[in-house]
Amino acid sequence: MSHQRPKNWRPGRSASNPARLVVFDVLMAVETDQAYANLILPREIRHARLNKSDAAFATNLCYGTLRLQGRWDAIIAHCTSGRPVTEIDLPVLVLLRMGAHQLLELQTPPHAAIHETVTIARNELSSGPAGFINAVLRRISERSMDEWKKQLLADAGGDAKSVQFLSSWHSHPAWIVRALTQALHAHGRPTSDIEQLLAADNEPAHVALVARDISLHDLRTDIKRGKMGSQPGYLVDSAVLLTGGDPGRVFAVQDGLAGVQDEGSQLVARTLANAPIDTKDDLWLDLCAGPGGKTATLAAIAADRNVTVRANEIHEHRLDLVADAVYPWADLVQLRLGDGRKLDEQNTYSRVLIDAPCTGIGALRRRPESRWRKQAGDALDLAQLQYELLVAGWEALKPGGVLAYSTCSPYVVETSDVVERFMDAYPHAQRLDTPRIATQESLMELSGVNGELQLWPDLHVSDAMFLALIQKPRENGSSSASDTGE
Repeated sequence: MSHQRPKNWRPGRSASNPARLVVFDVLMAVETDQAYANLILPREIRHARLNKSDAAFATNLCYGTLRLQGRWDAIIAHCTSGRPVTEIDLPVLVLLRMGAHQLLELQTPPHAAIHETVTIARNELSSGPAGFINAVLRRISERSMDEWKKQLLADAGGDAKSVQFLSSWHSHPAWIVRALTQALHAHGRPTSDIEQLLAADNEPAHVALVARDISLHDLRTDIKRGKMGSQPGYLVDSAVLLTGGDPGRVFAVQDGLAGVQDEGSQLVARTLANAPIDTKDDLWLDLCAGPGGKTATLAAIAADRNVTVRANEIHEHRLDLVADAVYPWADLVQLRLGDGRKLDEQNTYSRVLIDAPCTGIGALRRRPESRWRKQAGDALDLAQLQYELLVAGWEALKPGGVLAYSTCSPYVVETSDVVERFMDAYPHAQRLDTPRIATQESLMELSGVNGELQLWPDLHVSDAMFLALIQKPRENGSSSASDTGE
């Protein structure tokens, strides 16, 4: 992988534990190569030929360490004799985080957790770091998780509602804690719900499958045939949740009849497809189509209605993923490589989906490393792009048609603020009651503020998807921002 073993490396007396070594390699790749654990961990598990129980342990240790990295860093800082965490060599810090997770979260017996972590340090690094890791982990093991929680609370002045405590204990950067708190308030939830929302982000998410061109019964039978378990979805009746196993082993997924797609994303696509429109329903556009999950879900619906779908994507490698996702409907999906802001089509589409590029902080259950890679300023940069895409999609929408603006982020800078800016610039645009329309596609009653739908991991067991439906009226449909200064 990406880290280098010492030049004069010799194996120690003990071999490194294979499962833990896989996790160390993956976490190093996440840190140094900007890799995503969910993409490389399964591959490394296969390469190491881990058995089922070792693979499960590696999975729990890898994702758990990533999710709670902020908590472990705050605890490690108390055990390094004043040495700042930021000055610890990266491979050493990764091993300390792994050790802390085993000691405090997985309840691994201290002798095993410390010995196995130190062995990796000896074999992969050298005896110096191994001694330091041994000392720090022993100090960590001297206190229980509850005692460490009290310590982090004391560090925050005893204020359990402070951003500092919520950030360190629930392992979210402070700016994300603030962004989520702001989003709760904006969408009518008490800000005191922030703790349960952060906790939900740290819960492992089931893999959700969407039945596109196969019945739910047949999909679940297919899963059972592969010796895997499943259960019905929480949010939409098109979803099946895997209770274990690799979705790539499901024949229906291999054949494109089903796909891996979060329930919130399924709901977004279905809500747009079934929103009321006042024009001929013949041509749909997915303006930011990569990697193709929503495009494929739309295509499966469009196939039953004799509707054509166009999928636009600016990045060629992501357009290839769209092509793979929609190949069962290749005859009705037209692919376009290009910048969605330069579409230059007027009054063409009856339905337009803008699943805009965003910070992705609504999907931290699935991509825990994302929280450590984003900054608050990223959202400010993205907001202008999101607005320009929304304008381009609006211009391409036919009078009487409906546009869906969606993000996998609840941050109001990327959601309501973008929509408000658009509505100010295009006063004739009509907001639809998105929660009411989405409820018709959902297994539960949905509500929202100002016609917008915001999903939450703790309430809907889905990613925190945002959705606003906007209709172009048949009259004044060509209103523009020219008289608004935009």
